[in-house]
Amino acid sequence: MTRRYVDLSMTLSNDVISDPPFLKPTITYETHDETRHELEKFFPGADIDNMIGGDPFCASEWVKLTTHSGTHVDAPWHYHAQQDSGLPGGARPSQTIDEMPLEWFFNRGVKLDFREKADGYVVTAADIEEELKRIGHELQPLDIVVVNTAAGMALANRDPAYVSRGAGVGYEGTMYLLERGVRVTGTDAWSWDAPFVHTKAEVEKTGNPKLIWEGHRAGHDIGYCHIEKMHNLEAIPSTGFMISCFPAKVEKASAGWTRAVAIFED
Repeated sequence: MTRRYVDLSMTLSNDVISDPPFLKPTITYETHDETRHELEKFFPGADIDNMIGGDPFCASEWVKLTTHSGTHVDAPWHYHAQQDSGLPGGARPSQTIDEMPLEWFFNRGVKLDFREKADGYVVTAADIEEELKRIGHELQPLDIVVVNTAAGMALANRDPAYVSRGAGVGYEGTMYLLERGVRVTGTDAWSWDAPFVHTKAEVEKTGNPKLIWEGHRAGHDIGYCHIEKMHNLEAIPSTGFMISCFPAKVEKASAGWTRAVAIFED
């Protein structure tokens, strides 16, 4: 049996188009010779020029970013201060990313294809049910459900409008998944919800503030995590793979970076 991997994560860089300018990461690169002074602090007086291989020394990087930079997993704490108000036992304090159960993050993957939905479209429970029927899949608890939207190719093509591209999943659609035991979802868009520019237009038209971040806010009723800014979902089928997406363990944080990967046993 051969194991095959497909990377579902974007690359972090100084020129990402996946965030508004004020949220972009900053990576400062230190070349091998620039770190000599650091090594000398660890080994004062040592003849470090005669290390194995001699010069150069060790490369390193300094990185300034948010926990929501690049491909990352959002924790329930990001959405609301409480979670699980819709479950037996009632609301409890929301979990931060370091508190999430590891068993959520390595499970069977399911891809729903919503690439034909217009930018700003809000995916409903009926849309999800129809797509599951099309691909012939019945959801099981802890399935990791990812949605492929028009934002995926926008990211791949470095489209400056990426942040406003793709469909989002609304409250109703998110609850459809959560009520069936799904606890991790994912998207190749900037947000699990519809892009803010489209939501803003709807709120202005309807006067309904419940439309703001409605998919995220489903976590108030049933706590869950979602992966944002995934990459390469076009390269995987609808089913037949596992997803590994363990988040970085950042104390009391609302999110953690992840190297999301689809794993196939061929």
